[in-house]
Amino acid sequence: MELNKVIATRKNKKVYRDGENCIKVFDADFSKVDVLNEALNQARVENTGLNVPKIKEVCTIDGKWAIVSEYIEGETLASLMEKHPEKFDEYLEFFVDLQLEVVSKTCPMLNKLKDKMSDKIDNTTLDATTRYELHTRLESMPKHKKVCHGDFNPSNIIITKDGTPYIIDWSHATQGNASADAARTYLLFMLEGNKEKAEKYLNLFCKKSDTAKQYVQKWMPIVAASQSVKGNKEEREFLLSWVNVFDYQ
Repeated sequence: MELNKVIATRKNKKVYRDGENCIKVFDADFSKVDVLNEALNQARVENTGLNVPKIKEVCTIDGKWAIVSEYIEGETLASLMEKHPEKFDEYLEFFVDLQLEVVSKTCPMLNKLKDKMSDKIDNTTLDATTRYELHTRLESMPKHKKVCHGDFNPSNIIITKDGTPYIIDWSHATQGNASADAARTYLLFMLEGNKEKAEKYLNLFCKKSDTAKQYVQKWMPIVAASQSVKGNKEEREFLLSWVNVFDYQ
């Protein structure tokens, strides 16, 4: 495999293109468990019928773990939104419809969202009382078994020339409640400083899914807390500020 053409650089990893292959190479100290879990998630989601790049191989390259999948030629939805701001509403509707297609699927072998969030809450810097309140709220939320992407945002959707969308980056995929996934997407828009777009997204998701906005909002402190264990200092501070935005009652 040739690692000459870098197509993306992310924290702890680089993504290369080699002909028909997309090669994601992780840093030498990246967790082997996390690499294998990401590949397994993607392989399992392939079986749902969603448009997902097919896993070809998991290997090591110069002592670093790598995931090889099929390369999808196209442009990210995030790039299209940036290039054509006049079409944002149209793209956003497409985006929400695609998310609703994802959460319409089930994949029983995926890890459970509630279990993952519970572990994350335990690893936050929050005090014991706040952690207890978050655990109580999490436990009270309805248990669902829908496919949740965990990082559903326009940069993780590639649109091919014929308009077919492919969803990438399934490292955070779980099975659980769709409203938790919507809360995560909302917070991702907010992290980018796009409050207006975040509100547009949330309103559209709730309308199309016939979900009460207050129900998605109940998930936000839980999701914000669970996501605060990663990212830089500014992101952590922003996410933790959401933990107390809504009352726990």
